[in-house]
Amino acid sequence: MSTARFAVLAGLRAGGRRVGVRETNSPNPPSLGFHSTARSLIAQNFTMPALSPTMTEGNIAQWRVTEGQSFQAGDVLLEIETDKATMDVEAQDEGVLMKIFTQSGSKGIAVGTRIAVVAEIDDDLSTLEIPADVSASPSSSSTSAPTAAASSPGSAAAPKAASGPVAPGSAPAQNQTLLPSVLGLVHAHHIDKATLNTIPATGPNGRLTKGDILAYVGSIGADAPGRVKARFDALAKLDLSNIKPAPKPEPKKSTAPVEELVAEPIPQDLEVTLPVSLTKVLEAQHKIRKSLGVNLPLSTFISRASELANDDLPALPRAPSANDLFNAVLGLDSVAAKVSRGFYVPQVEALAETSFLAPPAKASEPKQDIIDVLAGKKAPRAVATGAPVSASFDPANNVFSLVVPEGEANRASVFLERVKLILENEPARLVL
Repeated sequence: MSTARFAVLAGLRAGGRRVGVRETNSPNPPSLGFHSTARSLIAQNFTMPALSPTMTEGNIAQWRVTEGQSFQAGDVLLEIETDKATMDVEAQDEGVLMKIFTQSGSKGIAVGTRIAVVAEIDDDLSTLEIPADVSASPSSSSTSAPTAAASSPGSAAAPKAASGPVAPGSAPAQNQTLLPSVLGLVHAHHIDKATLNTIPATGPNGRLTKGDILAYVGSIGADAPGRVKARFDALAKLDLSNIKPAPKPEPKKSTAPVEELVAEPIPQDLEVTLPVSLTKVLEAQHKIRKSLGVNLPLSTFISRASELANDDLPALPRAPSANDLFNAVLGLDSVAAKVSRGFYVPQVEALAETSFLAPPAKASEPKQDIIDVLAGKKAPRAVATGAPVSASFDPANNVFSLVVPEGEANRASVFLERVKLILENEPARLVL
C-alpha cells in the first residue's frame, strides 16, 4: 500500500511575508519545516503615518520614489510637512512602490488615509491585486449604523451584549491576519472564510482568538471566551477607589532600661617641682658684669637653659595608630621615634622678681658740667649697673615647677633635671 502524497500550507501575514508548514511524501516519517516565502498576488496599503503623538493630518511635500520603482530599507520614500517641520519617511524593509494615490503637493491628509500601495520586491506587478482601502471602512460603517438601528428594534440592547459572548452571525467580516494557533484550528476543522466571518471575536481590537474557534467547534463552553474577555477587561484598569492611606504606626515605647551616662573623668593636671640652686648662675653673672661691663639678668640664663633642656625629651605617651600596629607586625616598630622636642617653661618660686624680669643693663651716663665742656675736658666713662637684687633673695632656695597633664609627669621631671644640671654645673655655657 503506497503512502499518500499531500501538502498542508499555513501562512502568517507578517510584513508582507508568511510562514509555511509543509509535509511531503517520503518513505521516512513525516517531518515539519518552517520556511519564509513572499506572499504573491496581494499588495499592502501604505497609509499616512503619524510622525508625532499629536499629529492628526499632514501634507505630502514630495515623493522621492516613483511608481514601479524599488527601494531598500532606509531609503527615503517621501517628505511630509506638518505645522512644525518637514520630515522624511524612510522605508523599514525592501519593496516596490506599486501605485501612488495621493500625489505630491496634497494638503490636509488625515493620519491613516491610504496614500499608496507597496508590494514585495519579487512580485509581478501586472498580476498583483490592489487591496481594498481599509481606511474608508469606518465612514461607511458609521453611515450604515442609523439604518440598522431603525430597522432592528432590538438593536438598542446591542452595546450591553458586547461584554458577553456574541451570538454567531453577528461578528464582522474578518479582514485580519490570523495568529498561527488560530489558523491551525481553522484548517484542522475545515472552516471556510464565510463561516469564519460569523464567529464572534473576543480578542483585543476585535481579533479572533483560539478560544473563539474552540468555542465555535464545541471544545469548550460557548461562554468561556466571553468570561475570559470580561476578566481581562476588569483587570486592565487598576481600581483605586478602595485604596486608603495606611495609618501612621504609633511610636514604639522602648522597654529597655535607660543607660545612665557616666561622664568620663577629666584628666587632672599634676605639678612637678624640683629645687634648683642659682649660686653658680650668680657667680657667672658677676664675672660677666665685671669683665665685660654687661649685666645679664637671671631670666636670660633660665630661658637658655630651658631651650637646651627641651631637646630630645621622652616621647609623649599615646595610643598606637593603625600604622604603628602594622609596623609592629612587620617588625618595624623599632624605627619609631622615641624622643621629641618639648615646649616647657618653668615657673620659679622664691626668685626675686626684679632680678628675674630685669631689663638689659644700661650704662649710666654722668652729667657733664658746661664749664668742663668749654674747657675741653673728656667726660667720665659710663659704668654699667645691673638691677638691684633683693636683700631677701636666697640663691640656694629656689623651686622650679611645671603644671602638666598626668601622663607627662615623667617627661616634665626629665626637663627639670636637665635645667638643674645646666644651671648648677655649667651656667657659663649659656653665654658662649
